[in-house]
Amino acid sequence: MLKLFLFGAVALSAASAPATAQDRYDWSGGGSRDGDYRLVGPGVPRLFAELRRTSRGRAFVMRNFDFNRDGRVSYREAQAANRAFADVAGTQRDRFDWESRGRERLADRGDRDDRTEERTGGWDRAAMRSYNFRQTSEGARMTMQEDVLFATASDVLRPMAIERLRPLAGYLRANPGVRVAIDGHTDSRGTDEYNQDLSERRAQSVRAALDDMGVTRARFRVQGHGESTPVASNATVEGMRLNRRVEVTLLGRRASEF
Repeated sequence: MLKLFLFGAVALSAASAPATAQDRYDWSGGGSRDGDYRLVGPGVPRLFAELRRTSRGRAFVMRNFDFNRDGRVSYREAQAANRAFADVAGTQRDRFDWESRGRERLADRGDRDDRTEERTGGWDRAAMRSYNFRQTSEGARMTMQEDVLFATASDVLRPMAIERLRPLAGYLRANPGVRVAIDGHTDSRGTDEYNQDLSERRAQSVRAALDDMGVTRARFRVQGHGESTPVASNATVEGMRLNRRVEVTLLGRRASEF
């Protein structure tokens, strides 16, 4: 009887235990359909080699530990990613089975996402706050820099850029009355015609990504401005980086809502 009681107690404890570390993270990125993730930022050299040198590892870092959603890896984010990976992989980091972990995550991702949307009213409030919207005369505006969204001279969104747009898409699906302005901008390098075309194509790429995530296309006003509206001096490298951007404005909304 005592053995039976102890067995039942152990079983009950296991059933009510919290999810393991491996269940808390998104392991599904970095596969052949998802594309590769690019790691930038001061924390990158501190990441385990298994996270830096594999597509799955890079996706694991950016999908789970880009806490402020700026597309860069800080020292704190690198430390958190290393700690989480070590908790799951243990001493087998160099032989970690990314493929099977990714398949497990894909199998149950739909149900978990549905439960999350049900709890939050269809959009992630914390993620929307992390966009750091600022108030403008048109509405609440956020800015995404080129190095987060695109490779140099490209209008193809990086995989991590698409992930960064998912919370915004969730908010727009849950709030069908909100209209959106998407404005592309470049620095002053290149001809006026080239910069205008590139800014338009990049703005359209952001719109297309949101459309693919279920946001009605008619809600968008999409424009390219080329180099005509800088926010910093084009005389410095940092200034040019700030000028290469896409701005997304939620028309008529207050930044304080987030």
